[in-house]
Amino acid sequence: MNSNEIQQLLLAQADEQKAIDLARFFKTGKGQYGENDKFMGITVPKVRAVARLAMDLPLAEVSKLLHSQWHEMRLCGLLILTLKCRREVSREVFDFYLAHTKYINNWDLVDLSAPQIIGGYLIDKPRSVLDKLAESSSLWENRIAMVATYTFIKANDLDETYRLATLLMHHSHDLMHKAVGWMLREAGKRDKQRLYDYVELHRLKMPRTMLRYAIEKFDSETRKWLMRKDKAIVSK
Repeated sequence: MNSNEIQQLLLAQADEQKAIDLARFFKTGKGQYGENDKFMGITVPKVRAVARLAMDLPLAEVSKLLHSQWHEMRLCGLLILTLKCRREVSREVFDFYLAHTKYINNWDLVDLSAPQIIGGYLIDKPRSVLDKLAESSSLWENRIAMVATYTFIKANDLDETYRLATLLMHHSHDLMHKAVGWMLREAGKRDKQRLYDYVELHRLKMPRTMLRYAIEKFDSETRKWLMRKDKAIVSK
């Protein structure tokens, strides 16, 4: 199987109305974060099914998918990479992914690939590359850095999540506020007290969207307390 055959499999499942809906959902209008992205109108499960047929696709052919104008083609390429990594952690795939971040240009593309490919490779390795991604001028590279920590969280390694959350706390984009808040919430599932203490310390500096996402799993009274706008009460 090659990239042209994959494209034909995907095009055969295209849905014009679904494409319109997806283009609206992923903010493809002028000035929006997904400006000019194009959709075939194919659901993620259907794209996954095609990716499973092509998990042995050479990286040169995956590169053609990632260069596609079609969102679902790029998604398929990324899902193929995640399948390769599930079979075997690979420095080659890791480097390939980092060389193609220009084409990983929407939040779903990041979220469905970064934990497995970046987080999966770095789980037992130095992680300085995450700082480089977090400090990049690219919103999507910033999100890759943050969401990659999901893999660490699942291994009860929470330090990187909190470190990057602090680094990215003042990011200008709402999509990063959501990503940071989401990862903090996931970290809180592993250590509720640590999340509470972190939020109590930083809540007045955190964007409200980030704060709401982070504390979503706390009970209503705790959420209300952490959302208050007065300064922390210091006991004597």
